[in-house]
Amino acid sequence: MKKLLMLAPFFFGLAHASDGKVVTPLMLKELTDFPGKEALVITVDFAPGAEDPVHRHDAHAFVYVLEGSIVMQLKGAPAVTLKTGQVFYEGPSDVHIVGKNASDTTPAKILVVLVKNKGVEAVLPAN
Repeated sequence: MKKLLMLAPFFFGLAHASDGKVVTPLMLKELTDFPGKEALVITVDFAPGAEDPVHRHDAHAFVYVLEGSIVMQLKGAPAVTLKTGQVFYEGPSDVHIVGKNASDTTPAKILVVLVKNKGVEAVLPAN
């Protein structure tokens, strides 16, 4: 119970809906076999037309599209449109320049698994 209380500020700080997206933390787990690493599992609900600002993760990010379709693009790579059931990968040095709902009328939802440095924010500025 104490560990859950310690994580409460992290979870409440991550969940938001200010930009047409709702980020819902599902699990934060220390990876004891990988010292200094932890896994964070989240869902991101995109309202129609919603998009991410340019960002990076400093993590290995595995993205699975649960509903709708999402446009993703990393710096130096072409944009791809992913539909339900498709996956996307971002590496620790990648800059995510496009992440948006491909539809202006239908919501979209992704599941993201991040393997990141323990205690480091999940989303970082691109600089």
